[in-house]
Amino acid sequence: MSTKDWIEKDYYKVLGVDKKASAEEIKKAFRKIARDNHPDANPGDKTAEARFKEASEANTILSNPEKRKEYDEARSLFGGAGVRFGRSGSGEGNTGFEDLFRNAGGAQGGFGDLFGNLFGGGGSSGSRRGSQRGPRRGADIEGEVKLAFEQAVEGTTVAMRTMSDEACSACRGTGAKPGTLPKVCPGCEGSGMRSSTSGGVFSMSEPCTDCRGRGLLVDDPCPVCDGSGRGKSTNTVNVRIPAGVTDGQKIRIKGKGVAGQNGGAAGDLYVTVHVAPHKLFGQQGNNLTIEVPVTFAEASLGADIQIPTLQGPKVKLRVPPNTPNGRTLRVRGKGVRRKDGTMGDLLVTIQVKVPEHLSEAARNALQEYAQKAGQEDPRATLFGD
Repeated sequence: MSTKDWIEKDYYKVLGVDKKASAEEIKKAFRKIARDNHPDANPGDKTAEARFKEASEANTILSNPEKRKEYDEARSLFGGAGVRFGRSGSGEGNTGFEDLFRNAGGAQGGFGDLFGNLFGGGGSSGSRRGSQRGPRRGADIEGEVKLAFEQAVEGTTVAMRTMSDEACSACRGTGAKPGTLPKVCPGCEGSGMRSSTSGGVFSMSEPCTDCRGRGLLVDDPCPVCDGSGRGKSTNTVNVRIPAGVTDGQKIRIKGKGVAGQNGGAAGDLYVTVHVAPHKLFGQQGNNLTIEVPVTFAEASLGADIQIPTLQGPKVKLRVPPNTPNGRTLRVRGKGVRRKDGTMGDLLVTIQVKVPEHLSEAARNALQEYAQKAGQEDPRATLFGD
């Protein structure tokens, strides 16, 4: 939208509020329009879509105190909607818009700087219109997979069904359970976009992270489409799950989401991984873990024992003499494969097992051991003696 169009448009009239309306009144007016005219709730209705975009544009200016002040000053300066700009050099109507700017401030300062702030710090006069009619990135989609522990450690490829571009027939594209309605996203106030500033006066719009650009939030999702608002597709996509993923981890598959519009890039696919627990092994980053029981004699005298690995073959582990309960020993190269191809380790925690029953001979031997060991009271320090 050009600066001329921006000055001529009455945003208060668009939202149906008075020029002295409070911020809360502006917010309520926009939410009502957004709720009634959102494209997801009115699929294929071009009039509703245009009304929604017009209201979003008005809300972007009027909900920002600084932009609203500059907007009011600009319209007051040029006589509000009563000003109509003729073509530059045409000799008809009012002074040409370019000539007016040239006379008012030249190349530096003046009204050019004033109106530049209203568009987030500059840019071409048609940048806002281009953002509405130009390429639009497709929406992101989400999915879930369940993996066995071995699949998560080694990595695997799974087939997933994707969402189509068509609206869900049950909820008519709203994503809400039939009989209910989505609510306007409070983060972007229904526009689906948020402005962010980086290191200065320049700002840029990006999809709202709360609603993923939809402008709506769903409290009670549609059971047919799981709240996505899109119908199920028979298309499948093969997703490569890298080695070493953990339970609950979310993986981003770039470009596997909904197709973009007007040449825009496709959205992304976010896959949440659920890993079934293993009866023996656990995981700590790139290392696997296991608890191995040993006898009191093995822990005291030392021993060579066999332990399992996730990869299959047993390996020998040397338990040093006088190994205490809970000590962790390391078997190198028997863990999870890293991104560079190297392997993590297997961390073995020693669990000293006390026998539940002793024979008479074993009891006598232990009593003789206790007498000959002459071990100091291990609890002496507990009493400060």
